[in-house]
Amino acid sequence: MQPRRAGSSGLVTSPVGLGTMTWGRDTDEHEARVLLETFLDAGGTLLDTAGSYGDGVAEETLGSVVADLGVRDEIVLCGKSGVRRGEHGVRISAGRGALLDDLDASLRRLGTDRLDLWLVQVPDDVTPAAETLSALEIAVRSGRARYVGVSNYPGWSTAHLATLAAAAGLPLAATQVEYSLLARGAEREVLPASAGLGLGVIGWSALGRGVLTGKYRRARPADSRAASAHLRGFVEPYLTDGAARVVEAVATAADGLGRTAAEVALAWARDAPGVTSAVVGPRTAAQLEAVVSLVSGEEGALPPEIRSVLDEVTAPEIGYPERR
Repeated sequence: MQPRRAGSSGLVTSPVGLGTMTWGRDTDEHEARVLLETFLDAGGTLLDTAGSYGDGVAEETLGSVVADLGVRDEIVLCGKSGVRRGEHGVRISAGRGALLDDLDASLRRLGTDRLDLWLVQVPDDVTPAAETLSALEIAVRSGRARYVGVSNYPGWSTAHLATLAAAAGLPLAATQVEYSLLARGAEREVLPASAGLGLGVIGWSALGRGVLTGKYRRARPADSRAASAHLRGFVEPYLTDGAARVVEAVATAADGLGRTAAEVALAWARDAPGVTSAVVGPRTAAQLEAVVSLVSGEEGALPPEIRSVLDEVTAPEIGYPERR
């Protein structure tokens, strides 16, 4: 196994993380247990969850499985707070009270006394960054979180909060952003900012919300996320002609290498410059088996010429002021 350090922090994780967004709803507890056992056997350690996943059901399922297997000390548990769904819709708050309430609720559902990495799930344009930072400080100093960071923050607000945190003696460890061959926008500012600030980068949905596996090349399978009432909106942004061209490029590369499209897409994201860990969210053990050889980071690197072609085909548009 080749663990990776998150930026300049002491946090060490596996190069591939296991996402739990579907746990407790599309993935039952039995399947979740098989997924976790398979992931751990392959050398994986990073488990990614959030209080907003299934309104807490994902955390409850994860906590139950971890306790049943007795593996709490073998995993790096990454949780996120700041988003709630209620009768009036989605509520976003990075205020101190909301974040700490969410953290305590997550810890109860997970059946643990701490998170290894706690992230503010999304930016809050109303709450001052200093107040958000105070919640992170309380969590660390009380032992409820070992390391802290942000998720889905743009480059400027990542740099703002990271600068405040460093001045307070509590440097951020990581930022989490969507990152795949279908979502390379983080390369414009988030990745350069993270490199300069010493933050690790955790890329979520490394398989392009499942689209890069090639499962949608001909149709929408009845058991897929795109056919699910509550997940259809998550997948549809990548069911476009432009995305289809990227999928075909990945499939062509996979055919030439004698590998699956999922393996090629994950290898690209896992080994991208600056990435600490690439998160995948398989709903079934069979889906995880398609990429399990890449979990530990010991094999599966793409040949440079293949990587170069995929880079060129999917390069994001970068102009002024990032490119001068």
